[in-house]
Amino acid sequence: MNFTDQGIILDARPHGETAAIVNIVTELHGRWAGLVYGGQGKRMRPVLQPGNEVGVEWKGRSEDSLGHFTLEMARARAGEAMQDRLSLAGLSAACALALATLPEREAHARAYTAMAVLLDNLDEIDLWPALMARWELGLLAELGFGLTLDRCASTGARDNLIYVSPRSACAVSAEAGEPYKDKMLPLPAFLRGQSAEASLEDALGALKTTGFFIETRILHLSDKPLPEARLRVVELLKAKKPAHPRESGDPEP
Repeated sequence: MNFTDQGIILDARPHGETAAIVNIVTELHGRWAGLVYGGQGKRMRPVLQPGNEVGVEWKGRSEDSLGHFTLEMARARAGEAMQDRLSLAGLSAACALALATLPEREAHARAYTAMAVLLDNLDEIDLWPALMARWELGLLAELGFGLTLDRCASTGARDNLIYVSPRSACAVSAEAGEPYKDKMLPLPAFLRGQSAEASLEDALGALKTTGFFIETRILHLSDKPLPEARLRVVELLKAKKPAHPRESGDPEP
């Protein structure tokens, strides 16, 4: 059996003296592992960095075998992201989360496409944190754990939805959620498609919500926490957010 596809490197680990076992998320075949001969060598090490886009050929004796990859670099995203600490953290978080959540050998083309869009915009700090939250929201839906964000779980209202219930994974209006606001998760307007713009604070709120459901709905099934890289990127983004307008260099009012 064999196939050709395009994919994104998620991780690579040494195997034997010279080879590597590589996890790749592909557009048409999903997350796939395979052997790369010479994967520890000078020529292949730069190719096997997480986030890189590659042309993929996989060959195996049967569909169930490990098989081996022949790879061709299409875009060296890892090298591009290394120019900026936050960009690299975003790339690492996305790859780690895809590796932890996407089922092996199960196609999820929409998740792949959205991930590629996210990685292609990591040089835009005003854009990519919100893209990451949207990708994670789509990932939940793609894996059967979509959130209901179009109406209030308590009243059925469709206006002023600012919370998500951690129990029902449904939106809650400001009025209905007021008595329980300390237990609610944030629902920024952009996550519902009501606004194309999202501040860093909005993105962080959305990432809090999507991260909670990814951990409690998907990862808990295999007794795994959110990947460390996903936790780290949120902490770095929080550190970037000014605590007070004067700290960001803005003039006093």
